[in-house]
Amino acid sequence: MEFSAFELLTALALLFLAIYYYFTSTYDFWSSRHVEHPKPELFFGNFKKMMLGKSSLGDYLYEQYQYYKNEPMFGLYARRTPVLVVTDPEYIKDVLIKDFSSFSDRGMTIHEKVEPLSQHLFSLEPARWRPLRIKLSPTFTSGKLKEMFYLLAECGNSFETLIDNMVKKNPVIECRELTAKFTTEVIGICVFGLKAEAMADGDSEFRKIGRKVFENSWMKFIKFRIRDAMPWLFNLLGPFFYDHELNGFFINLMKQTMEYRKKNNVRRNDFVDLLMDIKDDPSKVGDIEMTDALITAQAFVFFIAGFETSSTTISNALYELALNPSVQEKLREEIIEELANDNGSLKYETIKGMKYLHKVFCETLRKYPPVTVMMRKSMQPYTFSGTKVTIPKGMRVWIPAYAIQRDPAIYPDPDTFDPERFSEESIKQRHPSFYLPFGDGPRNCIGARFANYQSKIGIIQVLRNYKVQVCDKTCIPYVNDPRAFLLAPIGGINLKFTRL
Repeated sequence: MEFSAFELLTALALLFLAIYYYFTSTYDFWSSRHVEHPKPELFFGNFKKMMLGKSSLGDYLYEQYQYYKNEPMFGLYARRTPVLVVTDPEYIKDVLIKDFSSFSDRGMTIHEKVEPLSQHLFSLEPARWRPLRIKLSPTFTSGKLKEMFYLLAECGNSFETLIDNMVKKNPVIECRELTAKFTTEVIGICVFGLKAEAMADGDSEFRKIGRKVFENSWMKFIKFRIRDAMPWLFNLLGPFFYDHELNGFFINLMKQTMEYRKKNNVRRNDFVDLLMDIKDDPSKVGDIEMTDALITAQAFVFFIAGFETSSTTISNALYELALNPSVQEKLREEIIEELANDNGSLKYETIKGMKYLHKVFCETLRKYPPVTVMMRKSMQPYTFSGTKVTIPKGMRVWIPAYAIQRDPAIYPDPDTFDPERFSEESIKQRHPSFYLPFGDGPRNCIGARFANYQSKIGIIQVLRNYKVQVCDKTCIPYVNDPRAFLLAPIGGINLKFTRL
């Protein structure tokens, strides 16, 4: 059967119109609700810069936040999907806390067969998240942290030795890799109950795998874009995208650790023991099937979050302290004084007493929140109080933490590193929803307290012995990597270490 040229052209025109309609049929969503929004582009919506790797999500939302700064919320289109960005502090509080039951889902799609370790506490749907969160929370209480603090302190001592050895070879050090070795060791011991040997051997298996998780490659960039834009294709290409090395390493590691402990009657009252208890008695988490992959995923998320976010925070703090020597000197004086009160030993109460260190830690997270956007999904139709804006079930709702924490109306002169923004008086004058490095509400970061102390130990061990300074290799200004999943600088953080 032959087709004429006219018939072929007509068919192509109809196909084009169908595709055009598919991609644009939702583009009246925000205008019909009288919500301000930028004009979307065909295929890209408002996400062209991110899809082409030219801007990070945090930077893009900062631009839009500034443009719509007089609006309590604004709309975007992720290709053809409407997304609501909420900026008013009371509405943020409604989403994260007051009306949490309407927004208890992060809206993250889990592909268990392709990425079995993605089914962790951070991304799980509410049905599995809620019982697991309840059972895992006891691991991160202040009491439990005090019990394992000696392990953190031991890692801190090893970190001090590592720095000494590296400085002897070269005083200019890339801080993100340095601090990642420290935090990898901490997580290996405190979460997996194993010495990761990350600080003894730069090519340790733990460090190699950790580096792989956050490596920025074009292949990984394309993989994420396919997963986000065409989940059906991502699943179809599952065998190609399945990471045998990563999944095999963690799942086998967890199985072997649990088998060893059970066989040798070893109990440390740590995170692994808690996971073993849940696996042995699944009724503790209801009808959830506690597979090896699901069990391992809970440890995996603390590995990636614990080592990457904390190592980034330590290195970002050192970067700002190098740029602000007066702040560095003031902090060092406090560290030396507080340590002297405890005969030089590092204790839980010692760190708790370092008030200026806490301000530096908070200001670092204010300028550089590792997670730049809080993501939620509506569980039911929802109308924001005092407005006529009603969103349907399944709507993505984003809170631009990075943009809010760099708003000059909230934090005057936001590019200046000023720890005094976190004095008790200054904190009282700000709405709590204007500071969200760990999120807020029932789905906040479960390991926030652990990250707090881990990061502070890293900073203490550097400043008690070294002055950090900028050098020729230091990237000034700090430029966000557009392809990084978490906030990270292009070119790393190179600083000069001088022994005191």
